Amino acid sequence: MDYDKIFSNAIDALHEEGRYRVFIDILRNKGSFPNARCFAGHNGPKPITVWCSNDYLAMGQHPKVIAAMEEALHNVGAGSGGTRNIGGNTHYHVELEAELASLHGKEAALLFTSGYVSNEATLSTLGKILPGCVIFSDELNHASMIAGIRNSGCERQIFRHNDLDHLEELLSQYGPDTPKLIAFESVYSMDGDVAPISAICDLADRYEALTYCDEVHAVGMYGAHGGGITERDEVADRVTIIEGTLGKAFGVMGGYIATTSNITDVIRSYAAGFIFSTSLSPVLAAGVLASVRHLKASSEERSGQQEAAAYLKSVFAAAGLPVMPSETHIVPLMVGDPVKAKKLSDSLLAEYGIYVQPINYPTVPRGTERLRFTPGPMHSRDMMDELTRALVEIWSRLSLKLAA
Repeated sequence: MDYDKIFSNAIDALHEEGRYRVFIDILRNKGSFPNARCFAGHNGPKPITVWCSNDYLAMGQHPKVIAAMEEALHNVGAGSGGTRNIGGNTHYHVELEAELASLHGKEAALLFTSGYVSNEATLSTLGKILPGCVIFSDELNHASMIAGIRNSGCERQIFRHNDLDHLEELLSQYGPDTPKLIAFESVYSMDGDVAPISAICDLADRYEALTYCDEVHAVGMYGAHGGGITERDEVADRVTIIEGTLGKAFGVMGGYIATTSNITDVIRSYAAGFIFSTSLSPVLAAGVLASVRHLKASSEERSGQQEAAAYLKSVFAAAGLPVMPSETHIVPLMVGDPVKAKKLSDSLLAEYGIYVQPINYPTVPRGTERLRFTPGPMHSRDMMDELTRALVEIWSRLSLKLAA
């Protein structure tokens, strides 16, 4: 058996399809995001501007966050010491969970090492704990949600994206004695659209279902205190479980759920992804704690990001670039070809110092490959104008179609 040949063939297939992923070697410049340095293919670092970071509000650069992490590092050291049960439960973790529960108006919260783990561990555990559970999942849910639902071993029903009629049609097939869970996201990060959360909760009430809302692309950025779309739309109290990340708008690392004390205790006690994972470093927990507290009180970063996103959408549209409709901070530009999406990305980086990664299958369906821009409060209008001019030049060179 030629194992190396099998592995090589698998990689060759990605190259042939044009969706082999390249990780760009960069370092961000502390205090001047989105400016960074790129080490890929250069004799020393080259200045670049980052356009695809999920550190949406540049909180990973915020002085309060950095100061809190430095203080924790010198106060308790680098690592947590183990799992939460054995040696990794620190006062930073306890404080952060209380702050996150408060953010969403829930009784309790539970920290995980990442948003992927929080989704996988929670959904897989819920499906195993609820006897005969059926999980109803939006077809565009994140890979971590899909993994958790599959690993639960329970029956699953996929409803068309944001299609309430289809969701109700599926729910109506099960009686009141069947445990049901509706899993969906608030902001879908590749298209930038938003779930009709209130209407989903209406269906959940009607058919006695629990609700699970992934807010990873919304926490910190929507609502008066950064509680996400559920806070903005005043429906947080109606959603059973809110899941979020600490590595995007909050700028650090980790994931969490916020829900009832009872459900939190069940996940804490049964979820293998929680029980057997070393807890977040207290340094990270301290940084997130500072970030959450700041964004609860400050709307400046949220306002700046929304203004930047609106401006970038407008200049893209005015230039005839095929910007996809988006009601959120996500600004996707449709390319529709994996090879040309990669060439666009490579040319922007090499010739203009503009860094944005192509988004290909399986993250998005084949034929819908795109560039996904995440303008933030630190991206100036001059930067956005320069980006637009560069895109138009390379777009023409690659014989890509402009919008009608």
